[in-house]
Amino acid sequence: MSAQKLETFLAKLYVDSAARSRFLADPRREGLNAGLDEDDCAAIEKIDRVGLDLAADSFARKRASCPPRKPVWNFTRWLKRR
Repeated sequence: MSAQKLETFLAKLYVDSAARSRFLADPRREGLNAGLDEDDCAAIEKIDRVGLDLAADSFARKRASCPPRKPVWNFTRWLKRR
């Protein structure tokens, strides 16, 4: 079980509506496509689908209400251009 792969997969479901739709249509296939093992796939098949949609909507509203961030000046990138 790779906790990092599972967390990355779940984070994508929260922010990517197309990925969430594919997942809701076939959770096991999407989990396997993301490189999750059988135990993780079995676990995500039992996910609370209503809760997933509610959380995704909540995160989308929060992102929409935040002002855009200013780009951070990157010294290393600047040096590479020279």
